[in-house]
Amino acid sequence: MSTLKQHWNKIFVNKSDAELGWYERDVSQTLKFLDLIPHKPNETKIFLPGAGTSVLAEILNEKGYNKLILNDISDEAISKLKNRIADSNHILWLNYDISKPVPPDLPQVDIWIDRAVLHFLIIEKEIAGYFENLKSLLKKDGYVLLAEFSLLGAPKCAGLELHRYSVQEMSERLGNEFSLIEHEEYIYTTPSGGKRPYIYALFKKNSG
Repeated sequence: MSTLKQHWNKIFVNKSDAELGWYERDVSQTLKFLDLIPHKPNETKIFLPGAGTSVLAEILNEKGYNKLILNDISDEAISKLKNRIADSNHILWLNYDISKPVPPDLPQVDIWIDRAVLHFLIIEKEIAGYFENLKSLLKKDGYVLLAEFSLLGAPKCAGLELHRYSVQEMSERLGNEFSLIEHEEYIYTTPSGGKRPYIYALFKKNSG
């Protein structure tokens, strides 16, 4: 049986971006939520726990976010993304399974943006590990945007079982130290024209 890393490496080696069922050419839905956060791009550390080959990373880079931290379990995805972003010396590139403990010396971040990563974790220990990393890496008064398959979404993606989410479960897993700012049901259209129900939810980590 292949490991999760091998599974994702195989996908990113054998498929073009347009063949990926989660690939987004238009990231305006994410940017809409980012606009709700008071911040200055050149002073803000943004962490993508599953950067993949996302256009979002490129667009954030172009918009002047010069403190990006881009992680993916697939080193093949990271390699592809590095090749696409010419000016990337200021980017911190990571290759971790975000459900496992990460090095304690990683910098804390202002904003955590997860599109379609969390819902691939189906074992409770891995889900708990993800949220432990999120809570430890996010600064007080920081923001987290979770964009995952909603309860109406498909049970599988990329050949893997999914854990689908409601905003209520997201809130419970984050706990009392986080406040819900905004949420929205969203229908994502895949490159092949399929419809995927998502839930987008923005939370703020309380200062107290």
